[in-house]
Amino acid sequence: MKITIFTENVAGGSFCAEHGLSYLIEHDGKTILLDTGHSDVFLQNAKHLSIDLNEKVDLIVLSHGHWDHGDGLRFIQNKPLLTHPQSFMTRFRKRDQTNLGLSLSRQEIEARFSLNVSSTPVQIAEQIYFLGEIPRNNQFEAQTTAFVDENGKDDFVPDDSALAFIQNDELIIVTGCSHSGICNICEYAKSVTGINKIKAVIGGFHLKHNNSQTQETINYFMREKIEILLPSHCTDLPALAAFQTKFQNPFVKTGQTYQI
Repeated sequence: MKITIFTENVAGGSFCAEHGLSYLIEHDGKTILLDTGHSDVFLQNAKHLSIDLNEKVDLIVLSHGHWDHGDGLRFIQNKPLLTHPQSFMTRFRKRDQTNLGLSLSRQEIEARFSLNVSSTPVQIAEQIYFLGEIPRNNQFEAQTTAFVDENGKDDFVPDDSALAFIQNDELIIVTGCSHSGICNICEYAKSVTGINKIKAVIGGFHLKHNNSQTQETINYFMREKIEILLPSHCTDLPALAAFQTKFQNPFVKTGQTYQI
C-alpha cells in the first residue's frame, strides 16, 4: 500500500500545511482520496508532487462532515464520493457556537459528485472497506463531546468513519479524526473484515491530552502489537509525546509518502 500525505497540520519541506487532513491511498487496484482538508492545499501539494487528481482518483471518501476534512470538496468535482448520510448535518462548537459543518450542502454536493451514502460497511474492493457508522463499545472513548447539533443536542459525530485495508492477512486502518474512538474503530474493522491482526494505524486519533483515555489507547495498541503507528492531525502534542515515548512514531507531515 502507498499513502501520500496531501494535507496535514504539519508542513514537510516545501509543502503547504493547514489544520486539516487529506490522504491519497493506493491499494488493491484502487486510488482513494480520503478527505480534502478545508482549502485547496491538497491540490497545491498534489501538483507539487506532479499528481493529477482528476486523472488518478477513483473515489473520494469523506470520513465525516467537519469543515477541516470536507471543505476542500469545493475545489474538486465529477468523482464518486462515499460518506455517512449524517455527514451533512448542521453542527456547532459548544464554546462559541461557531459552525464546524461543511460549507457545501448535500444538494450542492449531489450536483458536483456521484454521491453514495451508507451508515453500514461498504466493500469498495476485495481488500478495501469503508466502515460506515462505528459502534461505541468501550468505556473510555466517545464519552463526551464539544459539539452540538442545530437543535442544541449533543453531537457525538455519528458520521465518523474510517477505511480498513487488508494486506497479507493483516489490517491497515486509516482514519480521519476518530471521534468514535480509534480503539472502537480498530475493533469494528476486525469485525467487518474478519481479520484480527492489525499491522498499521494512521490518521487523526482525536486525543488532546496525556490522560486516561490516551493511556488506555496506548495500552490497547501495545496489546495489539501494532507494527506501524502514525497518529496525526487532531492528535495534540501531549498525546503525541506519549505515543512517541512508547512507539517512537515519526511526525506525519505534508508531502510524505509511506509504503506499508
